[in-house]
Amino acid sequence: MKIVVLERNSVGLDIDLSLYEKYGEVVYYPNTVKEDAAEKVKDADIIIANKAPMNEETLKDAANVKLICEFATGYDNVDLEYCKKRGIKVANVVDYSTAAVAQHTFALALYLSESMNYYDRYVKSGTYGAQARFSHFDVPFTELEGKTWGIIGMGNIGRKVAKIAEAFGCKVIFYSASGKSTCTDYKRVELDELLKKSDYLSVHCPLSNLTRNLIDLDAMKKMKRTAYLINVARGPVVNNADLYQALEEGYIAGAGLDVLEKEPIQKENPLGEIQDSSKLIITPHMAWASTEARTRLVEEVAKNIEAFLNGENRNIVNL
Repeated sequence: MKIVVLERNSVGLDIDLSLYEKYGEVVYYPNTVKEDAAEKVKDADIIIANKAPMNEETLKDAANVKLICEFATGYDNVDLEYCKKRGIKVANVVDYSTAAVAQHTFALALYLSESMNYYDRYVKSGTYGAQARFSHFDVPFTELEGKTWGIIGMGNIGRKVAKIAEAFGCKVIFYSASGKSTCTDYKRVELDELLKKSDYLSVHCPLSNLTRNLIDLDAMKKMKRTAYLINVARGPVVNNADLYQALEEGYIAGAGLDVLEKEPIQKENPLGEIQDSSKLIITPHMAWASTEARTRLVEEVAKNIEAFLNGENRNIVNL
């Protein structure tokens, strides 16, 4: 059995992948792009991938491939129909990063709403040490208690965020872009109501035709000027150029992003021009990547492989 790991670096070099070696010969590649994918997988029985495209172009000469395992929950890099036609099973990993992404959601929200950047600089600049009084709170901040926390996407991560928001004393409302949510624990509202009522609005939905550019300038104009927008889902759900305008013109108070329309950030993305971290904080798509989450991810892929070898369908997405 030959296992090819196409993007070993995508889970971090601090995470041990040697557990795969009990299943056969393992070949590790630091990273893989479309142009070299076909050559790397041509002798593989099992492929472990993340972003590298898995389609007819890259798999046509890979006669032995029986299983593709995703280092991810999403599998939009895989042509599922082609794989099904070829008898190649595709397995993903679910719910491995819920705790990490929910935690990062509140890290972004609190950093913005409590003006942490300003207060940290105030102390480290020596200004605090030079003042006479014991305290300084000249940039106002407010409590989460009593605020409305709006959520787009009430899946595993959305529900975790909702529970944490409740623990802070927030009222939780949510919007289902697909209209198919079965969640009854929180009040479901239409998008306009969500935009108008939310003091904090966090995005946890998948990217689809229903959610691409869902949060555009018109949407942000409906939000409170004191509201904070948090996107830890997929970059294109929030129109980046429109967000830049909304922040510059004060339609919302601030935004925290872990995802962007194109990653890594492109020079033409106007959000890169905003240096005021009390208005905008951007992290490099790392909300999912706690040490614990990456360890779970690697272990779950091993379980998917073992199940497959035992004739079981575990997390197979193209049956």
